[in-house]
Amino acid sequence: MKLKPMILLLAAALGSPFALAFDAFTVSDIKVEGLQRTDPGTVFNYMPVKVGEDFDEAKARDAVKALFATGFFDDVRVEVDKNVVIVTVQERPTVAQINVNGAKLLEKDQIKAAMKSQNLAEGRIFQQDTLDGALNELKQQYFSRGRYSVQIKPTVTRLDRNRVGIELDISEGDVALIKQINIVGTKAFAEDDLIDEIGLETSGWMTWYTKADQYSKQKLSADLEKIKSYYMDRGYLDFNVVSTQVALSEDKSEMYLTINISEGEKYTVSGIKFAGDTILPETELAALLSIAPGQAFSREKTNKSVAAIGDRLGREGYAFANINPVPEVDKEKKTVGFTLYVDAGKKAYVRAINISGNNLTKDEAVRRELRQLEAAQYDLEKIKRSKERLQQLDYFSEVNLDTAAVPDAVDQVDLNVRVTEKKTGSFNVGAGYGQDEGFVIAVGLSENNFLGSGKKVSFDINTSQANQNYVFNVTNPYLTPDGVSLGLSAFKKKSDPNENDQELGDYSTDSWGTGLTLGLPVSDYNNLQFRLDYENLDIITNSGTPDYIVDYVKRRGANNQTYSAGLAFSSDSRDSAVFPTRGNFFRAGLDASLPLSEINYYKLSISNRFYMTPIDGFTFMWNMDLGYGDGYSDGELPFYKNFFAGGVNSVRGYKSGSLGPKDNNGDSKGGDRRFVNNFEIFTPVPGMKDDQSMRLSAFVDMGGIWGYGEEVDSSGLRYSAGVGFTWLSPVGPIKLVYGQAIGAKEGDKTEKFQFQLGQVF
Repeated sequence: MKLKPMILLLAAALGSPFALAFDAFTVSDIKVEGLQRTDPGTVFNYMPVKVGEDFDEAKARDAVKALFATGFFDDVRVEVDKNVVIVTVQERPTVAQINVNGAKLLEKDQIKAAMKSQNLAEGRIFQQDTLDGALNELKQQYFSRGRYSVQIKPTVTRLDRNRVGIELDISEGDVALIKQINIVGTKAFAEDDLIDEIGLETSGWMTWYTKADQYSKQKLSADLEKIKSYYMDRGYLDFNVVSTQVALSEDKSEMYLTINISEGEKYTVSGIKFAGDTILPETELAALLSIAPGQAFSREKTNKSVAAIGDRLGREGYAFANINPVPEVDKEKKTVGFTLYVDAGKKAYVRAINISGNNLTKDEAVRRELRQLEAAQYDLEKIKRSKERLQQLDYFSEVNLDTAAVPDAVDQVDLNVRVTEKKTGSFNVGAGYGQDEGFVIAVGLSENNFLGSGKKVSFDINTSQANQNYVFNVTNPYLTPDGVSLGLSAFKKKSDPNENDQELGDYSTDSWGTGLTLGLPVSDYNNLQFRLDYENLDIITNSGTPDYIVDYVKRRGANNQTYSAGLAFSSDSRDSAVFPTRGNFFRAGLDASLPLSEINYYKLSISNRFYMTPIDGFTFMWNMDLGYGDGYSDGELPFYKNFFAGGVNSVRGYKSGSLGPKDNNGDSKGGDRRFVNNFEIFTPVPGMKDDQSMRLSAFVDMGGIWGYGEEVDSSGLRYSAGVGFTWLSPVGPIKLVYGQAIGAKEGDKTEKFQFQLGQVF
């Protein structure tokens, strides 16, 4: 006969008075009832008794405990019928689906991944405590992004076949903004100076753009490291962040950060010595040090010194050099000495260069930029230069070069080049406004990496009130394996300088032509360029055309055909072509008409732009432009080839092209000699020191234009000073300038506010 359940619930198994006692017996069979998805073998595996074994009250309790512990069941009952053990279970439901509503900050896949990390996912067993844990993890994800007012409402719906559906309704709330930042324990430095060093800040006039007033744990961790670095770089070897407190306002919309620090004592460097296999003379290694005895200890300078020695050894072929600075701290004297243990290892050779990620770009187009060669001695300087050259191609959004040791070879490495391609072709239709050009409509079709070969092809149409340009270019940067480049171009241009109040003369020109350019690399940084051009130009005059142009047309005719040649040398060591912080760009060029031309002239131009950053956050730029032109034989410099100055890109504070001699209408004629000198200091926009797309500047300009027969002296110079703002916006560069002309003379055309919006060609 069938007995009453001896174990009804887990509580009974643990000794509840409702448990029934029975005598031990030998099990003849075990039956399992109530299973839908779970395999019976799973139950048998967890049962503490097998057929043929004795079964008693203790094993009955153990059986219930074991089956509940699997997490598969909501209810477990054990009964006996004679010598047969009957296990009846009620399976927990599985999760059929998870739906998320209202999520914007986090992607749905991110939310499901967070829940899966807590063992809640579609197809898995549903448990309420698992759901609670998953919701808590999801809230932490939002908290880490500053969304402390987030609300998550779960709805669990029973479905057929013992399944459940979970629906999450999320109200993300607003980001908690930082109301106040306090740094407690500062003695050596002002609290405001430390706050200026970190990325987080209280709400300000630019934080709507930078989001720097939005708290996150990741940002705070990075800022704590910045504070530590600030102290460690100024001698405070024992500096420590004691604790941080983050307090929320009652409505969870504002945050108050408190950072408690312990500064410790300031240490100076007592001495530096070398040990180990230095390879190079110690005098040469010492010259690479950025830190010296008597100076305050600096972690940054110490790391910089180690890196410099490692780089120097890398240039000698030692790929595995290890430099270990061992400090000797004297807490009584507050000094620290260093012994730099140098282990150069063995010289290494590059066995193979492996290129990956170039799905479109041909392997050859990548490999020809590499200065480190296979089967050659490892050279860190060449590897760094290889990376720079690949970045300058502008084919890739990311370039990474790393070396990997060759197994079972102590003196060989493989160089792995990993690139991430970006779109190099574009079709642009846009508009802009430049104070010198007026309204501009631009249509451009270009491909900088044509069919992955590295060739450049472009066609541009550019129209404004003053100019209409149609230009086609094709360039092969590697006509030869040595990097000789060849470019071909064709153009048609119309120009009316008097449009848009440019005041450069009442006339217009209509020209067309073609050109050929040959580039010869002198070194990785220097280049020679040869040009051959043909231009057919018509000069259109009217009743208001100034006398000097009318006289020129009488002498030379309204149509000029010019065959010209050019030679230019350029050297570029800047660290960036957009916002440089160091380096130099030099260019010297000679353009001259050939004897086949109707006019014999030449133009010399020299420009040099030097950048340096003596103080973090402040970049100094010095630019100088010189130009000289004249005729040869019986020729003359055509008036439309004159030099001009003034405007947003030369001497600011004066109207574009307005410096120098004037015609009988009071418009600028330009001249055959030009001098422009600019001093400028660039700095990040306050509150946006980590933004690379904006910067402010203060400048002092001077320059002049001198016409034929005029004496070059200081009376022809004009001066200005002011401030500027540059933004590489998504729609194109924006440049705003406020310049004050200094010592302007009668007849000068000044202009305090100047700007360019959009790309002006």
